[in-house]
Amino acid sequence: MNPAKTLQSVALLAVVVVSSSCAIAPKPNPDQKEILKAKWVNPHPPGSYVHFTAEPSYPKTYNVYRDNSVLAQTNSSNARVKIDLGMQRAILYNGEQIAMDYPIASGKSKFPTPPGNYKIVEKILSEKRSNLYGTIYNASGKVHKSNADSKKDNIPAGGNFKGASMPYWMRLTWSGIGMHKGRVPRYPASHGCVRMPSSVASTVYSMTGVGTPVNIER
Repeated sequence: MNPAKTLQSVALLAVVVVSSSCAIAPKPNPDQKEILKAKWVNPHPPGSYVHFTAEPSYPKTYNVYRDNSVLAQTNSSNARVKIDLGMQRAILYNGEQIAMDYPIASGKSKFPTPPGNYKIVEKILSEKRSNLYGTIYNASGKVHKSNADSKKDNIPAGGNFKGASMPYWMRLTWSGIGMHKGRVPRYPASHGCVRMPSSVASTVYSMTGVGTPVNIER
Protein backbone atom coordinates (compact mmCIF):
# COMPACT_ATOMS: atom_id res chain seq x y z
CA MET A 1 0.00 0.00 0.00
CA ASN A 2 1.21 3.47 -0.89
CA PRO A 3 2.05 5.30 2.38
CA ALA A 4 1.19 8.66 0.85
CA LYS A 5 -2.32 7.49 -0.13
CA THR A 6 -2.86 6.02 3.37
CA LEU A 7 -2.00 9.35 5.05
CA GLN A 8 -4.28 11.18 2.62
CA SER A 9 -7.20 8.84 3.50
CA VAL A 10 -6.65 9.28 7.25
CA ALA A 11 -6.60 13.07 6.88
CA LEU A 12 -9.81 13.00 4.83
CA LEU A 13 -11.53 10.84 7.49
CA ALA A 14 -10.49 13.30 10.21
CA VAL A 15 -12.01 16.19 8.25
CA VAL A 16 -15.32 14.28 7.89
CA VAL A 17 -15.43 13.48 11.62
CA VAL A 18 -14.73 17.08 12.61
CA SER A 19 -17.32 18.39 10.14
CA SER A 20 -19.94 15.97 11.45
CA SER A 21 -19.29 16.96 15.08
CA CYS A 22 -19.86 20.62 14.21
CA ALA A 23 -23.41 19.77 13.09
CA ILE A 24 -24.34 18.60 16.60
CA ALA A 25 -26.09 21.36 18.58
CA PRO A 26 -24.02 22.29 21.63
CA LYS A 27 -25.62 22.01 25.06
CA PRO A 28 -26.32 25.28 26.86
CA ASN A 29 -23.54 26.24 29.17
CA PRO A 30 -24.37 27.10 32.80
CA ASP A 31 -24.56 30.83 32.02
CA GLN A 32 -27.12 30.27 29.28
CA LYS A 33 -29.24 28.17 31.65
CA GLU A 34 -29.26 30.99 34.18
CA ILE A 35 -30.32 33.44 31.48
CA LEU A 36 -33.18 31.15 30.51
CA LYS A 37 -34.28 30.98 34.15
CA ALA A 38 -34.05 34.74 34.68
CA LYS A 39 -37.27 36.41 35.85
CA TRP A 40 -38.92 38.78 33.37
CA VAL A 41 -38.54 42.42 34.38
CA ASN A 42 -41.08 45.01 33.31
CA PRO A 43 -39.06 47.50 31.22
CA HIS A 44 -41.49 50.41 31.66
CA PRO A 45 -41.35 53.08 34.39
CA PRO A 46 -43.07 51.90 37.60
CA GLY A 47 -46.34 53.70 38.20
CA SER A 48 -46.95 54.40 34.52
CA TYR A 49 -49.99 53.06 32.71
CA VAL A 50 -47.84 51.19 30.19
CA HIS A 51 -46.09 49.47 33.11
CA PHE A 52 -49.49 48.49 34.59
CA THR A 53 -50.80 46.96 31.35
CA ALA A 54 -47.49 45.26 30.49
CA GLU A 55 -47.62 43.08 33.60
CA PRO A 56 -48.42 39.42 32.69
CA SER A 57 -51.16 39.43 35.34
CA TYR A 58 -52.96 42.42 33.80
CA PRO A 59 -55.75 40.57 31.94
CA LYS A 60 -57.01 38.90 35.14
CA THR A 61 -55.83 41.23 37.87
CA TYR A 62 -58.15 42.81 40.43
CA ASN A 63 -55.75 45.74 40.67
CA VAL A 64 -56.88 49.24 39.78
CA TYR A 65 -54.75 51.81 37.97
CA ARG A 66 -55.22 55.42 39.05
CA ASP A 67 -53.58 58.56 37.75
CA ASN A 68 -54.36 60.88 40.66
CA SER A 69 -53.37 64.03 38.80
CA VAL A 70 -55.80 63.22 35.98
CA LEU A 71 -58.51 62.08 38.41
CA ALA A 72 -58.29 65.39 40.25
CA GLN A 73 -59.30 67.19 37.05
CA THR A 74 -62.00 64.71 35.97
CA ASN A 75 -65.67 65.62 36.26
CA SER A 76 -68.99 65.26 34.45
CA SER A 77 -67.95 67.86 31.85
CA ASN A 78 -64.98 65.87 30.53
CA ALA A 79 -65.45 62.23 31.66
CA ARG A 80 -66.23 59.25 29.47
CA VAL A 81 -66.12 55.49 30.09
CA LYS A 82 -64.98 52.65 27.83
CA ILE A 83 -65.88 49.07 28.75
CA ASP A 84 -64.04 46.11 27.21
CA LEU A 85 -66.21 42.99 27.47
CA GLY A 86 -63.40 40.70 26.33
CA MET A 87 -60.94 41.94 28.93
CA GLN A 88 -63.64 42.48 31.58
CA ARG A 89 -62.13 45.87 32.34
CA ALA A 90 -63.22 49.48 32.04
CA ILE A 91 -61.38 52.76 31.65
CA LEU A 92 -62.49 56.13 32.97
CA TYR A 93 -61.15 58.86 30.70
CA ASN A 94 -60.72 62.57 31.08
CA GLY A 95 -60.93 63.48 27.41
CA GLU A 96 -58.14 61.36 25.94
CA GLN A 97 -56.25 60.91 29.21
CA ILE A 98 -56.63 57.73 31.26
CA ALA A 99 -57.77 58.52 34.78
CA MET A 100 -58.55 54.99 36.01
CA ASP A 101 -58.50 51.41 34.71
CA TYR A 102 -60.50 48.91 36.75
CA PRO A 103 -62.03 45.39 36.61
CA ILE A 104 -65.73 44.87 35.87
CA ALA A 105 -68.17 41.97 35.59
CA SER A 106 -70.61 42.15 32.67
CA GLY A 107 -73.56 39.96 31.75
CA LYS A 108 -73.14 36.20 31.61
CA SER A 109 -73.95 34.25 28.43
CA LYS A 110 -77.70 33.99 29.15
CA PHE A 111 -77.89 37.73 29.87
CA PRO A 112 -75.19 39.36 27.71
CA THR A 113 -74.35 43.00 28.06
CA PRO A 114 -75.11 44.60 24.66
CA PRO A 115 -72.18 46.41 23.01
CA GLY A 116 -72.84 49.92 21.76
CA ASN A 117 -72.51 53.61 22.40
CA TYR A 118 -74.58 54.86 25.32
CA LYS A 119 -75.00 57.82 27.63
CA ILE A 120 -75.83 57.78 31.32
CA VAL A 121 -79.53 58.63 31.52
CA GLU A 122 -80.18 58.25 35.25
CA LYS A 123 -78.16 58.23 38.49
CA ILE A 124 -79.33 56.92 41.88
CA LEU A 125 -76.85 56.85 44.74
CA SER A 126 -78.07 54.16 47.13
CA GLU A 127 -81.81 53.45 46.93
CA LYS A 128 -81.81 51.60 43.61
CA ARG A 129 -82.96 47.95 43.63
CA SER A 130 -83.59 45.57 40.76
CA ASN A 131 -87.24 44.94 39.94
CA LEU A 132 -86.33 41.69 38.17
CA TYR A 133 -83.65 39.87 40.20
CA GLY A 134 -83.27 39.46 43.93
CA THR A 135 -84.46 37.30 46.83
CA ILE A 136 -87.88 35.83 47.63
CA TYR A 137 -88.82 35.55 51.31
CA ASN A 138 -91.58 33.43 52.83
CA ALA A 139 -94.23 34.66 55.29
CA SER A 140 -91.83 34.10 58.19
CA GLY A 141 -89.20 36.33 56.63
CA LYS A 142 -86.85 33.46 55.81
CA VAL A 143 -85.21 33.11 52.41
CA HIS A 144 -87.43 31.09 50.10
CA LYS A 145 -85.20 31.52 47.02
CA SER A 146 -82.08 33.56 46.43
CA ASN A 147 -81.07 34.77 42.96
CA ALA A 148 -84.76 34.75 42.08
CA ASP A 149 -86.41 36.08 38.92
CA SER A 150 -89.55 38.04 39.79
CA LYS A 151 -91.10 37.22 36.42
CA LYS A 152 -90.61 33.45 36.66
CA ASP A 153 -90.43 32.45 40.33
CA ASN A 154 -93.55 32.19 42.48
CA ILE A 155 -93.82 34.10 45.74
CA PRO A 156 -95.31 31.98 48.55
CA ALA A 157 -98.44 33.22 50.32
CA GLY A 158 -97.53 36.01 52.71
CA GLY A 159 -94.04 36.23 51.27
CA ASN A 160 -92.39 39.01 49.32
CA PHE A 161 -89.73 39.76 46.71
CA LYS A 162 -86.81 42.07 47.49
CA GLY A 163 -84.77 43.25 44.54
CA ALA A 164 -80.99 43.09 44.60
CA SER A 165 -79.35 46.28 45.81
CA MET A 166 -77.54 48.24 43.09
CA PRO A 167 -75.81 51.21 44.77
CA TYR A 168 -74.11 53.86 42.64
CA TRP A 169 -76.61 53.13 39.90
CA MET A 170 -75.88 54.68 36.48
CA ARG A 171 -78.55 53.70 33.97
CA LEU A 172 -77.56 53.20 30.33
CA THR A 173 -80.83 51.88 28.86
CA TRP A 174 -84.47 52.04 29.94
CA SER A 175 -84.61 48.26 29.47
CA GLY A 176 -82.55 47.78 32.64
CA ILE A 177 -78.88 47.94 31.66
CA GLY A 178 -76.63 50.09 33.81
CA MET A 179 -73.42 50.33 35.79
CA HIS A 180 -73.39 49.82 39.57
CA LYS A 181 -71.43 48.51 42.53
CA GLY A 182 -71.46 44.72 42.86
CA ARG A 183 -69.52 41.48 43.03
CA VAL A 184 -66.72 41.35 40.44
CA PRO A 185 -65.34 37.80 40.09
CA ARG A 186 -63.23 38.61 36.96
CA TYR A 187 -65.60 36.88 34.55
CA PRO A 188 -69.07 37.70 33.17
CA ALA A 189 -71.48 37.12 36.06
CA SER A 190 -74.32 39.64 35.99
CA HIS A 191 -77.81 39.72 34.45
CA GLY A 192 -76.65 42.24 31.89
CA CYS A 193 -75.46 45.18 33.99
CA VAL A 194 -71.83 46.21 34.37
CA ARG A 195 -70.70 45.67 37.96
CA MET A 196 -67.87 47.66 39.50
CA PRO A 197 -65.89 46.89 42.67
CA SER A 198 -66.65 48.99 45.73
CA SER A 199 -63.16 50.53 45.59
CA VAL A 200 -64.00 52.39 42.36
CA ALA A 201 -67.81 52.64 42.18
CA SER A 202 -68.04 55.84 44.22
CA THR A 203 -65.28 57.46 42.15
CA VAL A 204 -66.91 56.65 38.81
CA TYR A 205 -70.28 57.79 40.17
CA SER A 206 -68.95 61.10 41.46
CA MET A 207 -67.01 61.94 38.29
CA THR A 208 -69.76 61.20 35.77
CA GLY A 209 -73.15 62.73 35.17
CA VAL A 210 -76.33 62.33 33.15
CA GLY A 211 -75.11 62.54 29.56
CA THR A 212 -71.64 61.05 30.15
CA PRO A 213 -70.72 58.84 27.13
CA VAL A 214 -70.21 55.14 27.77
CA ASN A 215 -68.82 52.94 25.01
CA ILE A 216 -69.15 49.15 25.39
CA GLU A 217 -66.96 47.02 23.10
CA ARG A 218 -66.58 43.27 22.62
